[in-house]
Formats: sequence, C-alpha cells, structure tokens
Amino acid sequence: FWSMYKHRRSMGAKAAQFHENTTIEIIWTVVPLVVLVAMAWPATRTMIEMKDASNADMAIKVTAYQWRWEYDYQNEGLRYVSSLATPRDQIEEFEGPGAAKNANYLLEVDRPMVVPVGKKVRLLIASNDVMHGWYVPQLGVNQYGIPGFIKDAWFTATKVGTFRGQCSQICGKEHAYMPIVVEVKSEADYAKWVEEQKAKMPKREPAAQVPAAAPAQAGAAPAAAGGKVDGKAT
Repeated sequence: FWSMYKHRRSMGAKAAQFHENTTIEIIWTVVPLVVLVAMAWPATRTMIEMKDASNADMAIKVTAYQWRWEYDYQNEGLRYVSSLATPRDQIEEFEGPGAAKNANYLLEVDRPMVVPVGKKVRLLIASNDVMHGWYVPQLGVNQYGIPGFIKDAWFTATKVGTFRGQCSQICGKEHAYMPIVVEVKSEADYAKWVEEQKAKMPKREPAAQVPAAAPAQAGAAPAAAGGKVDGKAT
C-alpha cells in the first residue's frame, strides 16, 4: 500500500530500471529456501513421531470384518468381537418412523475397546475381507485395515472417558453400522476390568496326554515284512 500511495504516477514517481540484478535473485532464492527448511525440519520430526509405534506399553490387534471389529489383546490374552448395539427398530423405517433414537445412535457398541489412561497403545490393524478404516478422531487415529497386511498405529489417551468413531472406508452395504468405541479407564479400573473379562472366558481343558508306547522286551525280535512271528506269517 505504501508503494502504491507514495510512488504513484500522479506524484511524479518514476520506476527504476534494472535487469539481472544478481543480489536480488540470490535474496529471493535463499530466503524462501531457508523458510522451507525451517518449516520442514519440525514437520518431518513430528510426522516421524506420529508414525513411531515402538516402545508401546501394550498392543492390541484389531481385525475388521463386515461389519464388526475384533480386538485381540496381545499382553492380556483377551479376545472378543465388538458390534453395533443400536437396536434395529431404531434403524429400519420401512413402514413409518422407527423407534426413538438413542443419544449415541449408530455410535454405540456391545463391547468397546478398553485401555488405561496415560499408556501408549499400539494397534496392529488388519482386515479379514475388504478394506476398512479404524477411525477415532479424538484419539488422532485413522488407519486402513487391508486384507493380507498388518498396519500399525498408536495413541495415548490423556484423560479418562469414552471416545467414539466409525469405519472410514466404504466397506459394503452396512458400512454405516460399524462404529468404534474406546473406553479409557484409570489403571486400577483397567486392571479390574481385565480380571473380570478373564473370569468370563471359558476354561480351556488341558490337552489329553497320549500314553507313551510300552518299551520293547529284551530279546524280542522286531517283525519284518515277509517274516514270521511265533510261527505265523506276517
């Protein structure tokens, strides 16, 4: 604005004439380069940290199905399926308005993922059929589940609460019915939850022991094809 006002033609200003000014060309090349490097350094470091799932406190394998999620706790030995809990009479409106909607309509599940607060949780995300996306915005995770691959992601919840998301890939006719719920508990409440879940798991019977073969008696000759044992052909 100062140049337009002070150096306008009506005030008698005359533009300077110059060509191939080496100093200016160096300045308008070096300054943007310095700015880009200054921006790229912290941005690259942050992106690497965002993708670094190492040194996690716990790991959960997440397997996507049409249309539900399976959570397999690698350290605790827990494994269960999480499905939509919204009743069908709230969803289907073929013959008129359905039932009154719940507060968390289509964002509620029968068995949420449960994690402790303040712990780094590594997710090993895969799919059993088509591409899905494990997406919980408040936890900063949106990772595809791809058949035949295991992709990893991580998050650390900084406060106790419930966080909701949905599948972020159009995965079939019931794509909209594939919510995600993560419950973050205190460490004490999480430990209690783990014990409760283990108590509900069916007890596994020990594998039947196959008796060992009786040792051969001393002096007994092994039977050979075409030979005789006790005078009988074998």
